[in-house]
Amino acid sequence: MATEKIIMGIDPGTTIMGFGIIRVKGSQMEFLQMNELLLRKYEDPFTKLKLIFERTIELIDTYHPDEIAIEAPFFGKNVQSMLKLGRAQGVAMAAGLSRQIPITEYLPKKIKMAITGNGNASKEQVAKMLQSTLGLTSLPKNLDSTDGLAAAVCHFYNGGKTRQGKKYTGWEAFVKQNEKRVK
Repeated sequence: MATEKIIMGIDPGTTIMGFGIIRVKGSQMEFLQMNELLLRKYEDPFTKLKLIFERTIELIDTYHPDEIAIEAPFFGKNVQSMLKLGRAQGVAMAAGLSRQIPITEYLPKKIKMAITGNGNASKEQVAKMLQSTLGLTSLPKNLDSTDGLAAAVCHFYNGGKTRQGKKYTGWEAFVKQNEKRVK
């Protein structure tokens, strides 16, 4: 019997935040939605965070995802950009957690590798591969929504399991799994 679940992917951002949603039936995936939250016109950073939270909750309440995949902020030289991206990601995660939805974080290279086979692929290459894989008739002008969709598809390909690191339930679990590192 085929199981069904919905995966929401998020590409966090404070200028444009991308979302993509797929339905998984057994081993098949079906495109449901992708969209962007445009935040350029808002100058106040707290208004942007509020809108990210509200839009994420709205999507959760509309599509009822079983799992959320979110792109991790990449490490850049600009500390202020990293801080802003981290806040956007945190607010989106908080929205999902407020609805008790499991969240998995993926590095951008891991997402690109899962979609195209190349961890250094461009946004355009990722979008074209998604278009081919999911049978999308057109692509959006901004590719932030395809980046969100790519996170969801990456999560599907990984079976919801990351191989990037261990997950811990608390300090006790960490100590048990790292006895040689803890003195």
